[in-house]
Amino acid sequence: MDELVALVDENGTVVGSAPRSVMRRENLRHSATAVLVSNSAGQIYVHRRTPTKDLYPHYYDFAAGGVVAAGEDPYDAVVRELDEELGITGVDLVKLPEDGYADDCTSYWAYLYTCVWDGPVRHQPEEVEWGTWMSPDELVARLDDPEWQFMPDTNALLSGYVRAML
Repeated sequence: MDELVALVDENGTVVGSAPRSVMRRENLRHSATAVLVSNSAGQIYVHRRTPTKDLYPHYYDFAAGGVVAAGEDPYDAVVRELDEELGITGVDLVKLPEDGYADDCTSYWAYLYTCVWDGPVRHQPEEVEWGTWMSPDELVARLDDPEWQFMPDTNALLSGYVRAML
């Protein structure tokens, strides 16, 4: 069944809903979440998406997140996505400034967070095929290396935050 996602205006206000397939096909503005996960040593969790993802398959990412369902509170979506993708629960989420993102493949209002996690990471096999902890220096070097294809939205929305950690 095609899940219903929240459609939003340029300020993140919900204006309707649509099936996920329609949202993707027509590149409709929706809501999405992203959580940058670091550990107490200051490393950031970096993972690689599976080749079956509907957007940017096989790209590297340094945030867990996803689409906000129709009727779902964005904070609840953040908690759900963090648990689904990386098996992380019960963390204190620190809210970062919200922002919009758009390219030829996606357009959304981003609810951005960060958290500290020192426990095990459990990948959702359908979404994440590999992951590791990297220092901010290592991550920035990978972001600047064209051989590493990172999610353009995460890069645009959160790379400044990572670079400020140097």
